[in-house]
Amino acid sequence: MTLGKLLMTASAMAVAALATTTPLKAAEYKAEYKVSTVVPAPFPWGIAVDKWIELVRERTNGRINMKAYPGAQLVSGDQTREFTAMRQGIIDMAVGSTINWSPQVKELNIFSLPFLMPDYKAIDALTQGEVGKKLFAIIRKKGVEPLAWAENGFRELTNSKHPIRKPADLKGLKIRVVGSPLFNDTFSALGANPTQMSWADAKPALTTGAVDGQENPLTIYTIVKMQNVGQKYVTLWHYVADPLIFGVSNKVWNSFTPEDQKILREAAIEAGKLGIRKAREGLVGNDDALIRKIESWGVQVERLNDAERQAFIDATRGVYAKWRKKIGDDLVALAEKTIAER
Repeated sequence: MTLGKLLMTASAMAVAALATTTPLKAAEYKAEYKVSTVVPAPFPWGIAVDKWIELVRERTNGRINMKAYPGAQLVSGDQTREFTAMRQGIIDMAVGSTINWSPQVKELNIFSLPFLMPDYKAIDALTQGEVGKKLFAIIRKKGVEPLAWAENGFRELTNSKHPIRKPADLKGLKIRVVGSPLFNDTFSALGANPTQMSWADAKPALTTGAVDGQENPLTIYTIVKMQNVGQKYVTLWHYVADPLIFGVSNKVWNSFTPEDQKILREAAIEAGKLGIRKAREGLVGNDDALIRKIESWGVQVERLNDAERQAFIDATRGVYAKWRKKIGDDLVALAEKTIAER
């Protein structure tokens, strides 16, 4: 066989190989990847999700098409089942709350330790430092690839009865809390009557007076307009924060090429930064525009001084000690050290 014929044969074989392998690889990608989340835009959480979807679609030229499913609808509204469903491959991806994932990843309860983080710098020190790396390694071992952080924000206290400035003010109040035993313990220690329910059930319960109050970031308060469901008193106490995590089921993650994995991760990091900025607008530094907006609605906002906040810290030390052991003393000690050195 002449050299020309050899080259022609080799070229034909290459074309044939390309024709057979390329469609097979493309066939491995789904037409749509379901992304679970709790709240949509205009909440900062939903904005971060939408940005991730947009960036990935653009940067993969439509190879990876994602769709958000808010309201935790992929798990029938039960937010605490989201992580398990993703591990099992029922959910492809999620931008999930560390609180909602904590029943399956006990170490994520670190962000719900009462009064561990005094400010936003403390949150950043944890998520962007060694604590964040350790948490991502734990999540990865459990069957989910963590990509980046976003934020729901510090959770502040609201109620319909009266101003709250000391633990005694909480006595007997029915407070809606998320489905985490740590939140039950915290509010029980403060003398309240914690009532666990999903976010979907919370607003009707507040409207009817089935519960007196709740705790959530102020962005949730303003967008939902919770003053219209009787939440006329707000206490700024920064007792816990709710970082969010971009995650992909390992089964799905391993189906992507390394190039597409890089795109997904970089897009998540970018979207996460946007979500964090949105979650903090009007709340950081000298910018208190969001708080002033709430006050303009006739809502009474309580700003605790150091001594008042310390009273809440003292009242929840037993809860902190109990959950420190559950989370892992070494991890909590590292978090405390990181925050002290921030």
